[in-house]
Amino acid sequence: MTTAEAPATVWTSRDGIAVRDLVPARYRRAWAAEGHCPDRDLYALFAGHARRHPGREAVIDSAGVLDYAALAARVRCAAAAFTAAGLGERDIVAIRLPNGRDAVVAELAVAAIGAVSLPYPPGRGTRDTVSLLGRARARGAVLSSPADLALRDQLPFLRAVFTTGDATPGVPGVRPFPSPGDDRHSTPPPDFRPASPAPESPARILVSSGSEAEPKMVAYSHNAMAGGRAAYVRALHTGGTPPRHLVLVPLASSFGSCGTPVTVAALGGTLLVQDSFDPAGALRMISEHRPTHLLGVPTMLRRLADQPPVPGEDLTGLRALVASGAALPPATADACRRRFGRPVIAVYGSSDGVNCHTAATGLTPETGTGRPDPAVAQIRITTEDGTVLGPGRPGEILARGPMTPLCYVASPDLDARYRTATGWVCTGDRGLLDAEGRLHVLGRLRQVVVRGGWNISPAEVEREMAAHPAVAEVACVAVPDPELGERLCACVRGTPGAPAIALPALTAFLEDRGLERRKLPELLLRVDEMPLGPTGKICRRTLASRAAGLPLPARRR
Repeated sequence: MTTAEAPATVWTSRDGIAVRDLVPARYRRAWAAEGHCPDRDLYALFAGHARRHPGREAVIDSAGVLDYAALAARVRCAAAAFTAAGLGERDIVAIRLPNGRDAVVAELAVAAIGAVSLPYPPGRGTRDTVSLLGRARARGAVLSSPADLALRDQLPFLRAVFTTGDATPGVPGVRPFPSPGDDRHSTPPPDFRPASPAPESPARILVSSGSEAEPKMVAYSHNAMAGGRAAYVRALHTGGTPPRHLVLVPLASSFGSCGTPVTVAALGGTLLVQDSFDPAGALRMISEHRPTHLLGVPTMLRRLADQPPVPGEDLTGLRALVASGAALPPATADACRRRFGRPVIAVYGSSDGVNCHTAATGLTPETGTGRPDPAVAQIRITTEDGTVLGPGRPGEILARGPMTPLCYVASPDLDARYRTATGWVCTGDRGLLDAEGRLHVLGRLRQVVVRGGWNISPAEVEREMAAHPAVAEVACVAVPDPELGERLCACVRGTPGAPAIALPALTAFLEDRGLERRKLPELLLRVDEMPLGPTGKICRRTLASRAAGLPLPARRR
C-alpha cells in the first residue's frame, strides 16, 4: 500500500537521515488530548520518577540493586560524556550491550541529550552492526564486542564510540563508557542540562529481523513509547503498586523495549534483568526480588516451567506471566499455569506498531489474542485491496493508534509497502475480529521463521548462502519444533561438479560473512532440483513438507 500524501519531515539527523510521521497530525493531537500520550519526553519522565522516589529500586541485575537516585546520577554522567564527545540532538546513537545497568544507563543518557537511541541485541556476528549503523548513519555507538569496535573504519558517519566493561578497544579514539569505578565520572556534573525534545520527535529505533533481507528499523516517538506502548504494559497490572518486571528477553529487542523506556522511564517501576537467559537463575530472582510480572518468549517460559521447584521457593509476589515474540503453544501455557499457579497473558505484537493481549478480556491464549485497546492501537481487518472486513471474516491485520511508530528508517520502500495514507500499519499477519470485537491471529502472510521468539529472515540467509561456490540455488523454510516453535532449514541444490557441502561447513561460511548465530540454519535438505509452483517460483510449501521429515538436531544454545 502506498501513501497518498507527502508527510512532513518531523526530524532530520545531522547526517541527513529523515524521519517522517506517517500518521496525520490530527490523530496524534487527538490521542494526546484524550490522555493516551503524556506529551513529555522519556528523560523528563524518568527524571520525574527519580525526584519523587529516589530510593525506589530501579534496576536489579547481576551487579546488585540500583535505586533511582543512583541510576539518575549515572545517567547524567553518561550524558555529559556523550556531550563532551560531540553527540547531541539530531544524532542517532547505536547501543549493543548485554542486559544490565549499562544498557539502561546508555539508553536513558541518549534520551537526556535529545538524541535517538538505536539498540540492537548483542551477538557474535557483525553483519547487523555494519547494516544498521551504516543505513542509520549512526554518529555515536556504545559497544561491548571487540569485533564490533574493529568495524569503525567501515562506518564513516561514526564520530564517537564508547565501550563497556573489560572489552579492549584496540581502536584509536574509543572511549570508556562511564562507570562508578571511573573517578572522572563518579560525580554527576553540576551544570548538566538535559535537552527537551518534542514529544512527537523520534526517541527510539526498534530493530526487527523479519521477512526483509536486512533488519528493519522502525522509529518511535517519545509519545508512542511512553503513551501507547506503555499503555499496553500498564494494562497488565491491577492494583496501585509500582510494577516490577523481570524481562528475560534482550532489552534491545522489540519485546525488550518494555524495559528501559516503559518500565523505568514511563512507569517508574523496577526492572529486573539477567546478563543472559538462565532458567534456574530466573527462578532465584523471582524468589529473592519478587517481580510482579515475568516477561519472556514462549520458549523461555516453557524452560522455566520445566524447572523443578527448589527448597524455599517463593512465588507469592508473582501475578502473571507474559508471553510475546511468538505464538504461545497451548501446552506451554498449560505447563506455566501448573508450575506457577498464575495467569498466562498472551501478547500479539510487533516492532511495526501493534499490540493486543488477553489480560482483561477473559480469553485464554488458546482461544484468542484479546480485544484491541484504543489507548494502544485500533485494529481492523482488510482485504488485499484495503476493503475493511466485518466480524468473522479473515484478512490482513492493520493497526493504528497512540503506539503507532513514525516510519521506517532509511527505507521508503517499506513505508510504501506497509503504511497507508491515513497512517495504518499493515502487519503482514492474517487474522479476524469476532462478533465480540476480539482479535484472533491466524498466521503470517509474510515469509519469516520464528525460532524461540527471534524472527529470522529467510531472504537474508538465502542471500548470504548464495555466495558459496557449492550452492547453485537455495531456499530457506521453517520446520516445526515442539519447544522453539520453528527452526530454519536450508534447502540447497548444489553446484554441478562441486563437492556436496555439509551443514557445519555451510554455517561456518555464514558466520565468516558476519551472520549472527541465531540466524544460522539448523537443518540442511539437499535437492536435485527445486520444486516449482504454477507461476514458476520455487514452491516453498513443497520444500517445507520435505524438510518436516528431517530429524530435529539437538537444540543449539
